[in-house]
Amino acid sequence: MNSQTAFNHLSFRSRVIYKSDAVLSLPEALHKLQSQRPILLCSTRMAQTALFEKVCGLLAKFHWAQVIDIPAHSSVETVDSIVLLAQAHQADAFICLGGGSVCDSAKAAALVLAEGAPLAQHASRFTPPSTVVTPDFVRDKLPIVSIPMTASGAEVTPSLGIRTAQGNKLLFWDAALASRVILIDPQANLEMPASVMLSTAMNGLAHCIEGLYSHARSPITDTLALSGLRAFDHAMRAVAKDPNDANARGALLVAAHLSGMVLASARSCLHHAICHVLGATFGIGHGDANAVILPHALRFNAPAVQPALSAMAHNLGLNADVTHAGEKIIQWLNDLQSATQVPTRLRDLGVDPQRLGAVAHQVLHERGLAYNPRAVSAADEIENLLQAAW
Repeated sequence: MNSQTAFNHLSFRSRVIYKSDAVLSLPEALHKLQSQRPILLCSTRMAQTALFEKVCGLLAKFHWAQVIDIPAHSSVETVDSIVLLAQAHQADAFICLGGGSVCDSAKAAALVLAEGAPLAQHASRFTPPSTVVTPDFVRDKLPIVSIPMTASGAEVTPSLGIRTAQGNKLLFWDAALASRVILIDPQANLEMPASVMLSTAMNGLAHCIEGLYSHARSPITDTLALSGLRAFDHAMRAVAKDPNDANARGALLVAAHLSGMVLASARSCLHHAICHVLGATFGIGHGDANAVILPHALRFNAPAVQPALSAMAHNLGLNADVTHAGEKIIQWLNDLQSATQVPTRLRDLGVDPQRLGAVAHQVLHERGLAYNPRAVSAADEIENLLQAAW
């Protein structure tokens, strides 16, 4: 891993507040953003929690609105409805209480409000094998305040994905969409089931792993990714051992934040390309897809990423020479899957094996392939990977 190679790195202006009861800082955060008319976004499940009621109470002195039925992977229709509400309400900020789907919905709505409808016109375009065209955006966006409740790291990044009615996932990137304020609250996170935290942690972990061998990596993202890798290993095992340990939840949220910083600059590769298509096609959770696919995608890329594998193995304290580093990392991943009881097979997620060929062909059109270290030349290669994961 040559730190002397020319590189580009992007940093964003997010302010992070980490402490027990960090959610209590929400009114102050909104005042500093000069927001009086925010919109609170969350899922139906989150709207049934005591944390949701606490957040609503904190907004008592604001003129606020809410959308409390954000679906998994969100949707173009959901974004359109948020945009209409934001226009009618004259919204001046978004509050995200939840995970990646909630954050992506806010980002997408902010994008449309600033750049115009329809949403799809702003999507990144990928031309195989390696050309990604991302529109240049210059308009200011409504600020986003995030209270992350999963380990996806979505609150940190300027990227997002939205599911279409046809079952495809549109991907977007705009530096102005990263959350302006992030309230990391370990105590509040105890309201989220540990199983959700652990599956979504596999998503964050994948950000770190792919970041170490992406074509867009840099010495800065290498450092963040290696730190995140260790943090995930320790925190995931701690949460699995004691789901009610707030300190372990906090450590996992910090690991997720590191992974988001990696993704924001280094982008993602084949692994995430596959997971995006699986989620959009079958509606399975993004964290669950990540949990299943990660070892298989890593095995596929292993021949092309020996230096990165050696760095991972050394960072995790695994005794392995360059030749056997990949094998050691796969063993470590399998052990982590077992320790945390995350899904390991697509069949257990209800994926129809007869549709894997179509999924493989769709993956060929995903922008993550542009950053992947090993060229993907045919859909058969991806289908073989998917069959192994099934």
